[in-house]
Amino acid sequence: MTEYTVTFVGTGEEITVSDTETILSRCIEEGIAQEYSCRVGMCLACSAEIVDGAVTQPAARGLTETERENYALTCMARPQSDLKLDRGKYPPSIESDLAVEDGDPTPADD
Repeated sequence: MTEYTVTFVGTGEEITVSDTETILSRCIEEGIAQEYSCRVGMCLACSAEIVDGAVTQPAARGLTETERENYALTCMARPQSDLKLDRGKYPPSIESDLAVEDGDPTPADD
């Protein structure tokens, strides 16, 4: 078992997470307010942008292969290195869906 430091940009919160546990489970244990819902990698509520580092998340079914390189679903993601995550950042596929729900029929260009 190897442990890594996970830092949340914007808040400066930092936790130590082993490569055998999910980032979300450690957040809950440490009392860090990480948003989540389904806990099975589908709803994307726990999404975070990977600013630096790497994770493994084979069961993150809500993300495309490309999105898995840049986003972590903290309910599924296990660190493979020290990490910097930006919580509350959603992949382009969900950002487009949110824009349409808000009444904007065209996806936002980012």
